[in-house]
Amino acid sequence: MEKESSISGNILDLKIIGRLFVFAEPYIKQFYILVFLTIAMALITPARPILIQYAIDNEVAVGDYQGLVVMIIWLVILLVIQAVVQYAHTFLSGWLGQMIIKDIRIKLFNHIQRLKLKFFDKTPIGRLVTRNISDIETLSDVFSQGIAAMIGDILQLIVILGVMFYTDWKLTLVSLSMFPLLIFATYVFKEKVKVSFNNVRTAVANLNSFVQEHITGMNIVQIFNAENREFDKFKKINAEHRKANVKSVLYYATYFPVAEVIQACGIGLVVWWGARGVIGEELTLGVLIAFIMYIQMFFRPIRMIADRFNTLQMGIVSSNRILNLLDSTEHIPNEGTLKKDTIRGDVSFNNVWFAYNDEDWVLKDINFDVKQGEALALVGATGAGKSSVINLLNRFYDIEKGDILIDGINIKEYEITNLRKHISVVLQDVFLFSDSIYNNITLRNPDIDRQRVIEAAELVGARTFIERLPGGFDYNVMERGSTLSVGQRQLISFVRALVYDPKIIVLDEATSSVDTETEELIQKAIEKLMKGRTSIVIAHRLSTIQNANKILVLDKGQIVESGNHDELLKKDGFYTQLYQMQYKEVITA
Repeated sequence: MEKESSISGNILDLKIIGRLFVFAEPYIKQFYILVFLTIAMALITPARPILIQYAIDNEVAVGDYQGLVVMIIWLVILLVIQAVVQYAHTFLSGWLGQMIIKDIRIKLFNHIQRLKLKFFDKTPIGRLVTRNISDIETLSDVFSQGIAAMIGDILQLIVILGVMFYTDWKLTLVSLSMFPLLIFATYVFKEKVKVSFNNVRTAVANLNSFVQEHITGMNIVQIFNAENREFDKFKKINAEHRKANVKSVLYYATYFPVAEVIQACGIGLVVWWGARGVIGEELTLGVLIAFIMYIQMFFRPIRMIADRFNTLQMGIVSSNRILNLLDSTEHIPNEGTLKKDTIRGDVSFNNVWFAYNDEDWVLKDINFDVKQGEALALVGATGAGKSSVINLLNRFYDIEKGDILIDGINIKEYEITNLRKHISVVLQDVFLFSDSIYNNITLRNPDIDRQRVIEAAELVGARTFIERLPGGFDYNVMERGSTLSVGQRQLISFVRALVYDPKIIVLDEATSSVDTETEELIQKAIEKLMKGRTSIVIAHRLSTIQNANKILVLDKGQIVESGNHDELLKKDGFYTQLYQMQYKEVITA
């Protein structure tokens, strides 16, 4: 498994921030309200020390009890307003973040669905899961705890600083004497946590990839007694995850006590200098108490800014990963506009060359024609290129050279969903979702009713075993169809192909994993379905394709022989060798 490398985000990457705010456009009114609330909080916060200073110097100092009561009432009103504004700000920022990441997650998942299969061949599934879940959750903090909150903290600092200088500039300078030390500590903390958080995200992605991959392939791990070896690998990756998180915790555990000490020293200096001023009657007691509150208010946003900075930093890192995935051009271009309600089903491959990797040719100069209602069979050794043919026909991959035509029209001219609507595929490796048999057959297509599913199951011969299951067609097959046999899963996938009533049927090793009785059921269904439909069959069992109109023998990506069963046997070539090998296996068995 390829590990994900660490990347760093730049908080001043305006390009990324600008692209993120595109997702906020549908909620621009709410965003402006959030900005207003942020400004309101910055203005309200220093009002409390001002009122307390006034109360002490103008009411308490002269013994004006009634005036003090009035000031207390104003303080209560101010606190209520501050609480309401803070509640609205917290709720709206959280709501905005969740709405935006909902839209991003939908866009990302929709984008992933349209990527080429080649992309999934080289990208760990666990990494894609991390992008769609963990990275997007981190991104939500950019809107709920990052940008808006950081702007609010900065505004609050500016307002408090302005009030402090206006009240007493000398005491303000004394108050700020510890400020450079706090800035230095904050900078060191920011840089350390930036690296730490980046390592945490990388470790999470690697851990997700490893766990997903090994749980999916658990049968292989157990078959080959690899539990201990794989467990050792897991412990190593898990240790890297723990190490990254512990470092992050260590930096937090160090920074905040240091910041508290620096703040306490700042307050101590204010009290020392202010007390001298009060004693010398150069300063009022109300101003001194107000400055103690100011310095607490001033230092708190700085500490929070460091934390929010790293939240935003990790949001930028996650955003970069998400946007890179969204920018991926590894998808089949859907430039075709042709839509047809029905097709004849003529298929032609003209001088087709294809490679999964640059010019490492899997198919070389492939030419064949299949007319409506005919059956074409593809045979050959493993790796000969048989499955690549059907992948190209469905445009799961695009060819490098040549043309593929359906009804004489290049498949690139068809709208891609319309193209695939006319082609049904039964794969050797059947995938069933954790859902009912009915939903696995219809894939929740509202155009397919239950009666149609039942008729298709009857045609295949699957209805009997399905109706014996608890709940029948509503039986939950669990993840990957684990509660069904290989043959039963194969039959369900065959029903799934039939309900779409295709003009072209592709069977990729469709009977290679079933018993003889089940194979006979499928063969009977195939005979009925092939009438009026084009069929392309890939099979190891040559007995299943003897009635095909044409058989192509592939070897190393090239067509080495073609003809029907009898013609190929007379040639005494590749096909004859394959046939004799299978005949010997049957006799031996």
